Amino acid sequence: MMAAFMIWVFLGGIMVVYGICAFRSKKAVPFSFWANAEMFKVNNVRAYNRAVGKLWCAFGVVFVLLGLPLLGGQNSPYFIISILGCMAEAVAAMILYVTVIEKKYRVR
Repeated sequence: MMAAFMIWVFLGGIMVVYGICAFRSKKAVPFSFWANAEMFKVNNVRAYNRAVGKLWCAFGVVFVLLGLPLLGGQNSPYFIISILGCMAEAVAAMILYVTVIEKKYRVR
């Protein structure tokens, strides 16, 4: 099960690296949150990228923490925490993005 946890940590690490890239970006292009979606006009690109970067970093860290039940061994009943936790985390991130970040930085 250690291999599964290492893969889980690697995927979480990719999310954190993406968040750091967004957070430290000096480009005038906003990082997108949704895949294959047209990006809206942003009023402050730098602040928007920092907010999205924080969201991705937090998502990656929580994702790795939700993978800890994988260390419990094969057929561990605690694996359901990882599955349901990831679904809840993804929904929470989407809600946070739409209600806070997009609402604050979208040009009206």
